[in-house]
Amino acid sequence: MHKSFYKINITINFLNTNKKCTDTFKYETKPPVGGGKLTVFMCESFSHSFNRFVQKADSLRNKVSDCKWEVEEMKDTKLPGDKGLVLKSKAKHHAISALLLRPFTFDTKPLIVQYEVNFQTGIDCGGAYVKLLAQTPDLDLEEFVDKTPYTIMFGPDKCGEDYKLHFIFRHKNPKTGEFEEKHAKKPDADLRTYYTDKKTHLYTLVLNPDNSFEILIDQTVVNSGSLLNDMTPPINPPAEIEDPDDHKPEDWDERPKIQDPDSVKPEDWDEDAPAKIPDEDAVKPDGWLDEEPEYIGDPDALKPEDWDEDMDGEWEAPQIPNPICETAPGCGPWERPMIDNPNYKGKWKPPMIDNPNYQGVWKPRKIPNPDFFEDLHPFRMTPFSAVGLELWSMSSDIFFDNFFVTSDRTVAERWAADGWGLKKAAEGAAEPGLVNQMITAAEERPWLWIVYVLTVALPLVLIIVFCCTGKSPASTSAAEYKKTDAPQPDVKEEAEDEEAKEEESGLIDKHKSEEEDSPGEAEDAAGSDNKDGDTSNEVEQLMLLEEH
Repeated sequence: MHKSFYKINITINFLNTNKKCTDTFKYETKPPVGGGKLTVFMCESFSHSFNRFVQKADSLRNKVSDCKWEVEEMKDTKLPGDKGLVLKSKAKHHAISALLLRPFTFDTKPLIVQYEVNFQTGIDCGGAYVKLLAQTPDLDLEEFVDKTPYTIMFGPDKCGEDYKLHFIFRHKNPKTGEFEEKHAKKPDADLRTYYTDKKTHLYTLVLNPDNSFEILIDQTVVNSGSLLNDMTPPINPPAEIEDPDDHKPEDWDERPKIQDPDSVKPEDWDEDAPAKIPDEDAVKPDGWLDEEPEYIGDPDALKPEDWDEDMDGEWEAPQIPNPICETAPGCGPWERPMIDNPNYKGKWKPPMIDNPNYQGVWKPRKIPNPDFFEDLHPFRMTPFSAVGLELWSMSSDIFFDNFFVTSDRTVAERWAADGWGLKKAAEGAAEPGLVNQMITAAEERPWLWIVYVLTVALPLVLIIVFCCTGKSPASTSAAEYKKTDAPQPDVKEEAEDEEAKEEESGLIDKHKSEEEDSPGEAEDAAGSDNKDGDTSNEVEQLMLLEEH
């Protein structure tokens, strides 16, 4: 499917001119309400071409440098028709840049910079960061190099196993006018996945007039802090410094412990006593083979045919353990084992005591810092007028897209949702199912197969054991009842009652069956005088039981 965007035309009034420039924003849905005409400074989605971007010229040959950039789709794009700026060559210096619609000035509005990166073939060593080029009279995009002044550098960088996400800004010293790079602290988040999963990720930098900053990946904060407190080196130098002309006095004693000067070595202290001595109580084991060597020449070894005794010397068979010694306690001359010498004391040293003259660790005295200044508004940086990519990379096919610079965070979030959000949804829909993901993970980490087997097999084993060994409640013996304080039924009496009921039911069923089979015989037996009393009594009992 192709991208489906609404288009809105936003007219930008350029500063210091009466001209107007119309730029096209592309979104999936309508733009958010509240973003004025002057809130957007750059929006580049590479829908048509990248004529806004200027590649560095080779001044020696007066032509464009041989490092290659293209505007094209990703190799494995999930959105046909979606194009971006692709760094095509590797092991080269790359430089390409584009002017903003107008310069950005740090005043009362925040700065939001965001863009997308996809390491299509992974990244071995190289960067994918952007530079916000300082507004200077001599800024020439065709001469953009690493020395070109910039205000902010932001974005991912990686070499070896060092995964970085830069946020650097150049701070101007108000006293000297010189610039110094200030680096944000390293993010606590694990950044490895963003460099290795070959997905498109959105990098966002938010700077606020109150000097706070946020760094986001895929709209999730991975680093935040304050320009005043969380940059290295700090924005403001210390008010006091150590006096460079102050020196430690020669008699300054900063030893906390010293040897006791009054201590004397005891007369019976033997410094020459060895640390180990032979064990006089040891006895040579029976069967010890004193005459047998521990190693012998290998009897199966043969001298190489090309062995030259003049050049190589006399040939000797390689040594192997003596097989005779395998069943013996030992071979060769027996020696007493060594044990610790109980009289060993070592070299005598005086004991250590607290130094009565200890003065502590010496430090130079503090003096006012002649270079001290206090800048409470480092957010007010040098204005910038262009965005540039000045990179060295050992990997090719790095994909950049949707460069966006604004002073309205809501507009930036909407732009991200309509651009990167669409890619995220498409990439998510194309991801393999759970089973395929598990197989892929196990191929990279074979030990996961054990986890999978245990996870599946253990419940099956438990179910089989439960089903095959389960007992019916009716077969539970009285001894298996749980002991409680509550009265338990008399199992024996209940069983006897059940048996009596079964016998009674059997007699009734038997009587009914006899009546059905021969009703005439029952009548004759009841009225005959020749029948004995036992038979009559039995009939009466059966009739009473039936009535009952």
